[in-house]
Amino acid sequence: MIKKQKEKKKVNINLRFNTLTIFTYIIGIILIVRLFSLQIVHGAEYREQSNTRLTRESTLEASRGAILDKTGIPLVTSKMAFSLEMYKSKVDTDTLNTSILNMIQVLEKYECAYTDSFPIKIEPFEYTINNETLIKWKKNNNIEEDMTAEQAFYRFKQKYKIQNEEIQEIRKIIGIRYLIAQKGYSSTKAVTISENIPREAVAEFSESSDKFAGINIVVEPIREYTSGTLASHILGYASRIDAKEYETRKANYSQNDIIGKTGIEYVFEEYLKGKNGTKQIDMAVDGTITAEYIAKEAIAGSDVVLTIDANLQKITEQALSANIEKIATGGFGKAYDAKAGAAVVMNVNTGEVLAMASYPDYNPADFVGGISNENWTKYRDNEAKPLMNKATQNSYSPGSTFKMVTAIAGLESGVIQLNTTINDTGIYTKYRDYQPRCWVYTDYHIGHGYLNVSGAIEKSCNYFFYETADRMGIDNLVKYAKYFGLGSKTGIELQSETVGALASKETWANLHPNEPWGPGNALQAAIGQSDNEFSPLQMAKYISMLANGGHKIDVSIVKTIRNADGSETSREEINRFVNQKLGLEEENTEEITINPAYFNAVLQGMQSVTSDTGGTAYSRFRDFDISVGGKTGSAEAPNNQVHGWFVGFAPFENPEIAIVVMVENGGHGNYTAEVVRNIMEEYFGMNTQNVEENMEAIPYIEIMN
Repeated sequence: MIKKQKEKKKVNINLRFNTLTIFTYIIGIILIVRLFSLQIVHGAEYREQSNTRLTRESTLEASRGAILDKTGIPLVTSKMAFSLEMYKSKVDTDTLNTSILNMIQVLEKYECAYTDSFPIKIEPFEYTINNETLIKWKKNNNIEEDMTAEQAFYRFKQKYKIQNEEIQEIRKIIGIRYLIAQKGYSSTKAVTISENIPREAVAEFSESSDKFAGINIVVEPIREYTSGTLASHILGYASRIDAKEYETRKANYSQNDIIGKTGIEYVFEEYLKGKNGTKQIDMAVDGTITAEYIAKEAIAGSDVVLTIDANLQKITEQALSANIEKIATGGFGKAYDAKAGAAVVMNVNTGEVLAMASYPDYNPADFVGGISNENWTKYRDNEAKPLMNKATQNSYSPGSTFKMVTAIAGLESGVIQLNTTINDTGIYTKYRDYQPRCWVYTDYHIGHGYLNVSGAIEKSCNYFFYETADRMGIDNLVKYAKYFGLGSKTGIELQSETVGALASKETWANLHPNEPWGPGNALQAAIGQSDNEFSPLQMAKYISMLANGGHKIDVSIVKTIRNADGSETSREEINRFVNQKLGLEEENTEEITINPAYFNAVLQGMQSVTSDTGGTAYSRFRDFDISVGGKTGSAEAPNNQVHGWFVGFAPFENPEIAIVVMVENGGHGNYTAEVVRNIMEEYFGMNTQNVEENMEAIPYIEIMN
């Protein structure tokens, strides 16, 4: 029995072994046949297919969100356009260099700009970067410190094995070779060479594709600044991401992405960018695309709606530009070295910026796809600094436009009353070692005589405010200046806003550590000099609060954000985002209740500036149909220059807007009042003529400060 069981078990094992052997044999035969089919029968066919099935994932660019004015007029949009990009392909160096030259010749034929950041120009040879940057560049590129631009140029020719002898051709090839080396392109990662190329160029590239190794034409959104230079300092510009930015944003950006660099484009980058999609691309090993399809749809970026009015912005910029030119060419009787300035128009009740101009301006379109060396040099070397927003990033002594703060502080602290009069004798003689003069004494060797607070503002009497400040002390003055937002950031949604400086004992100790604070410092602070320096935007907030009765306002230039799904971002989220991005802190100034009668006295003085024959801006507003409160200011500036200010609001009876204009080296504040008049004509629907025609030579009365 046991023996039979053992024999049966042995038979079963042999059977399983034989079955496994047969099965293995069959599989082996199948594999041999299949391999024969792949390699011999269909070998050529499958090799051809493998060459066209190198699948790569590519980014599907999301359309960048638009930037609109308050009425919905587009100021910045994105349009779909052709771009030329380049992948690494399996060609030799000579073929690559020839292909690059062929590519550039087509681009130049159709006047297409292309990226070239190689920092050497020829004929004559010279470096195009400053010394500090040049030292780093030489080190990074293994160039000896003492090597000339010409020597470095030929070092790169040798490095890239360029056989051409024509120097212009060599330079063009080096420019692209340098670009792709810096960007680190590969067979799966392209480098964008040129954007927004015309259809004719696309057709030529397609028809002669064998002349251009590794190139690819893609359709992607291109940034378009629809109104040229309009609002350039507000909008900012977007351009190709640089290496430093890319290092911190690799998760969401590619090396060819556009990113906001300045202005609204920078601050709201996270909203404007949108979310990229992906597409699959089938390519042959020589870089030829055989098929592509969308794997994930892109989501367009959000639209940012501003508080500015495009038409009012245009008039503001034109008026400011025309006024600066008029001052510089002697249109007011004497030529001044006026080259730059700023203007701000603000809603006095909400703090919304309705227009904001900085002169000179620039064209954001110059930066799309990478700015040329020529344009960059033009902007960089312009001493008027066109890339700087002078309304928010620069601060200036306010001069006599500060006197309303001194008046309010004096009244609230009780050192002067509404009926207090002070006799201006011309020279303030209280202190033996410091005896400042009223401007009217300097010009005419007389004093203003007895004035109350309203009259002192109308006549811009320095003496009155010297005495007021001396009575109350600097600390009271600082308290009220801070309340009006002077010497503090406004919190506007733009980068690099200046804090400015508010004259005080603390500020003096920081700026002048070896000089003691004296009574003369308070006197100078009272008339807007000493260490007082404020941005035009801060001044617009201050004038708005004067006009609205002292109510605090939140300065803003963004009205809302409209998302791709139709929803709007809440104001709280916008504020939270901006504060975090710009590192802003919540305003924490002391709440102050100011007697309405004091405001009334100060504002009456401002109305007299424009409506009474003795007012310092009467010559500009004597025939104006709307009542205006205003104040001129002529502030001492470096190199014996004088900045010209005018601040104002209208209508006087029920204020809606505040306007601040500042012209560097403008000579006198009276001159800049013309800008305010033209802006008001546009805002109140009175502007039936163009700005230049409105700038007629109004007879100038030599009463100013």
